[in-house]
Amino acid sequence: MTIRQFAIGTLLAGALALGACEGLPVPGGAGAALDIPEVEPGQLSEATMKDVTRILSSDAFEGRAPGTPGEEKTIALMIERFKAAGLQPGNGESWVQEVPLVEITGKDYAPLTITGKGAPLSFDFRKDWVGVTYREEAATSLSDSELVFVGYGINAPEKGWNDYAGLDVKGKTVVILVNDPDWQTQNLEGPFNGKAMTYYGRWTYKYEEAARQGAAGALIVHQTAPAAYGWNVVESSWTGPQAYAQRGENAPPLTQMNGWLTEDAARKLLKSAGQDLDALTKAAQAKGFKAVPLGMKLSTRFASDVRSFTSHNIIGILPGSEKPDEYVLHTAHWDHLGRCSPAPDGDDICNGAVDNATGTAALVALAEAHAKAGPARRSLVFLAVTAEESGLLGATYYAQNPVYPLAQTVGGVNMDAFQVAGPARDVTAVGLGKSQLDIFLETALKADGRTVTPDPKPENGYYYRSDHFAFAKLGVPMLYIDGGEDLIEGGREAGARVAADYTENRYHGPKDEFDEAWDWSGVMADLQLYYRLGRMMAMSTSWPTWNEGDEFRAIREESCKASDKGC
Repeated sequence: MTIRQFAIGTLLAGALALGACEGLPVPGGAGAALDIPEVEPGQLSEATMKDVTRILSSDAFEGRAPGTPGEEKTIALMIERFKAAGLQPGNGESWVQEVPLVEITGKDYAPLTITGKGAPLSFDFRKDWVGVTYREEAATSLSDSELVFVGYGINAPEKGWNDYAGLDVKGKTVVILVNDPDWQTQNLEGPFNGKAMTYYGRWTYKYEEAARQGAAGALIVHQTAPAAYGWNVVESSWTGPQAYAQRGENAPPLTQMNGWLTEDAARKLLKSAGQDLDALTKAAQAKGFKAVPLGMKLSTRFASDVRSFTSHNIIGILPGSEKPDEYVLHTAHWDHLGRCSPAPDGDDICNGAVDNATGTAALVALAEAHAKAGPARRSLVFLAVTAEESGLLGATYYAQNPVYPLAQTVGGVNMDAFQVAGPARDVTAVGLGKSQLDIFLETALKADGRTVTPDPKPENGYYYRSDHFAFAKLGVPMLYIDGGEDLIEGGREAGARVAADYTENRYHGPKDEFDEAWDWSGVMADLQLYYRLGRMMAMSTSWPTWNEGDEFRAIREESCKASDKGC
């Protein structure tokens, strides 16, 4: 589970005043209207939520790490419960999709050496820089790779922005700034949504774009404020075993090495090249910025241990009655961390009860409720994905190898860690303001008499850090709804205490365990919201898309043009 994000509710205030049965105005839709049917509440089972959560988070499942006996037990349980709920196997005659994974562990790192204009520089691994390869190769070596500063490393045709314009970086190493050019803006206005991070600001995008441009290496300059985390997070996350989905045929290109530089190391490098980080940053924030060759060369080498294994996504489907070849997704990750650093009492099983046994149980409870209500117009897909904790690997693999074509996938909802501290007046949501699914959400909230809390930190870009993102980046509109902060008992102060207590004492630790004393009323209210969202999408005739100017709109449009079915 990723850190929670609050939603941008101000974009949608006007929608609340409109009826759920009428066509609603669509943001970015130039006056178009969405068909949003009215749906009855679902018959949701609290007993199912409790039972499945309790079993999945028991010590017998050993923390549900991919590739362990805990995975085998999880698959068996989910197939049993999906069958009992009334679903059909979601991958032909199979309930699972094999997910080939590779684990790459870098070792024997040489220093990062810089030669050229100034005195030679040598940067130590972990202390000054970190780097990995995504290639399944035993050795990685960069020798005298020319360094080029490419600003924020963004190529966004829809925004008229290209930091690589007129530049050939084949065989070179690019130095990149983290976040978007307008991240310091105090509002949500700007070429990249002001302080609200877009996908172009995420390190994942920057490495992908560098690879598309033909770069041999990519180094992001770490700065705590725009990254939203300290160097300690980078150092711990980018060392040791790194898991990736195995690459199939016609896979996107890869650099030889991706990594990070500390701010101090970057300043030293740029100073040696006769440049200044602050001046370059200011220049890079202006449209039309031209990349700066640094006249320096980089060299390093390291070895890698490579291990391959197979995990599984679990898939069930409730076929539609009128449009069975149009699909609505419900996703949650079944995996957790397995055995981990022990608590003071010696407990070393990270049970993952909240994160994400609750979300996995929700797939079963929703499947039961939809089956009881009868087939919807469109097919409902229930997808429990693997290896979220390793970097959204199961979701990414499905999105790149979809059982059901993405152009025929209407949209979906993602569930990751339900709030078990009682009912709230509001919900938090990730990704409001991005797509026409906003109107579905506001309609469902109105039906349940609830509200949305605005996002206090849109600059952190949490939309890009959970399983829904794997589908969004390939064009499928997705929502991720989280528990509210404004608790009925105790208000926002109590909600903040609950969130802080979980983060400090249980998140990704051995004490995220099932508790019979949990208050499930808030969980069931949130689950009803998910039910309404899924049912409305499945009963609708509309194809919601991304709002005008969103970074995923063009991807969706291309996907739709290439298909003679669906959107």
